[in-house]
Amino acid sequence: MTRPLRIVAVSGGLQRPSRAATLAEHLLDLIGEDVACEPHLVELGELAPQLAGALWRSQLPDSVERQLVAVEQADVLVVATPVYRGSYTGLFKHFFDFIHQDALVDTPILLAATGGSERHALVIDHQLRPLFSFFQARTLPLGVYATDRDFAEGRVHNEALIQRARLAVQRALPLLALSHRAAPAIAETAAIL
Repeated sequence: MTRPLRIVAVSGGLQRPSRAATLAEHLLDLIGEDVACEPHLVELGELAPQLAGALWRSQLPDSVERQLVAVEQADVLVVATPVYRGSYTGLFKHFFDFIHQDALVDTPILLAATGGSERHALVIDHQLRPLFSFFQARTLPLGVYATDRDFAEGRVHNEALIQRARLAVQRALPLLALSHRAAPAIAETAAIL
């Protein structure tokens, strides 16, 4: 029997409520409709006081270390960040600076971002994809970008965004299944060697 996928979402939102966290949770829910999974949300805004002053991973408290390990052991990542001055948040980058550089090799990653207007939509391709390319992760084909007006009452509201998110997940599902099936076979091969 195959275990459920460990899906970890990282929200770079610094405030609560956070549109980035709302979008990340929406994507987790969509994936959960089609795949047996164990979802986990990491909200960087909650970790900010413990994370911001650390220069080395050894300086981080256990609460942050547990979140880093969750990301490193995820079968699938969903990352969502607000856009500040044309890029992801500094805290988002600082968090991923602590991730081991080989921990995300071949990990499927669904990219998402939120911003005040459409002019920031290219952050997915010009900022997030290069960051996760460094980790040799598999960024999924469609990213999801949302503006402030796509949310209402703490939820994803815009029907076009809902459809794009659903399409991004549908296109990702074959890659998630392939990745998940390959993991036990790779582990068995490694054990034999």
